[in-house]
Amino acid sequence: MPVRTPLFAVQQASGGKMVDFAGWEMAVQFAGIGAEHAAVRTAAGAFDVCHMGRLRLSGPGALAFLECRTCRALADLAPGKVRYSLALADDGGAIDDLLISREAADRFHVVCNAGNRANIITPWQAEAGAGVVVEDLSAVQGMVAVQGPKASAILASLGLDPAGLTNYAFRDATWQGQPIRISRTGYTGEDGAELMPPAGLTAALWQAVVAAGVAPCGLGARDTLRLEAAMPLYGHELDRGTTPVEAGLGWVVNKAGGFVGAERVLRQLAEGPTRRLVGLRMVDKRVPRQGYAVLHDGATVGQVTSGTLSPTLGLALGMAFVTARLAAPGTRLAVDVRGQMCAAEVVALPFYKRPRG
Repeated sequence: MPVRTPLFAVQQASGGKMVDFAGWEMAVQFAGIGAEHAAVRTAAGAFDVCHMGRLRLSGPGALAFLECRTCRALADLAPGKVRYSLALADDGGAIDDLLISREAADRFHVVCNAGNRANIITPWQAEAGAGVVVEDLSAVQGMVAVQGPKASAILASLGLDPAGLTNYAFRDATWQGQPIRISRTGYTGEDGAELMPPAGLTAALWQAVVAAGVAPCGLGARDTLRLEAAMPLYGHELDRGTTPVEAGLGWVVNKAGGFVGAERVLRQLAEGPTRRLVGLRMVDKRVPRQGYAVLHDGATVGQVTSGTLSPTLGLALGMAFVTARLAAPGTRLAVDVRGQMCAAEVVALPFYKRPRG
């Protein structure tokens, strides 16, 4: 049976179309994917992300434990700051991508993907040993993402203003007499915040955010938004067979090594990978989908990981892994769309960047 988040009842009552996602019963859309996508790009939208895993690592060994089991340096991460990282297997393949927040010198908060929660929490708890405590907060802490150019102003009206935070920073506040974390991160390419209240307060928070003018949004719009912003999705751009370097995430790698999977990853940083993740713009509006073959001069040279008809840009776009020598922007390729060879061009990522200033 699918698991339900604390927002299931209120979302279903407000017209959410519920689907099974990674074992969770989640809203895929409310007013429609196009309308929800536009709301986030022009105003503000809210997403239920309670299904994601949340855990806390504490104790004198927490930093060393995390720097071994994730690939990014954390010793210089200041309390109140957040870093994106990945947990890797021995061969450098991605087990999951993570958001790591430093709460104190010896205390960290980690957000992982719903489908990989057991792959992170179970082995970490088993391997922690003396000096490290790994707590699973997923059932006791909710999580709501509010994204869009008007998100900060609307949250400020609710006493949840993220404007004083730099990107990838957080602060702890109080709302309705209970603790809540405000983290200025996101997964849409827009500004906003992820709010983490106690699980029992999550429905009231969601209702207050929507009543303040934020559009309820589902998984469908979340996917089209993150794809325009070229943010990887585990199971598409990241998986056990993919390294951070291949996925264009070499910037998160601790060059000093010392983490699980370092040998292969550092070698790829030095020598270059044999394949790379690229952006594809289709010449026509035939949408590339995950698993479609990418070709060059009639030979298969890669595979599409994600694709959509971009609501913002009006173009058929996708991301794909291709042979490294063909990864330069401007390279002409083709995508096999159900037996039809459709012209495509490699373009720089991300496809969309929000206006600044």
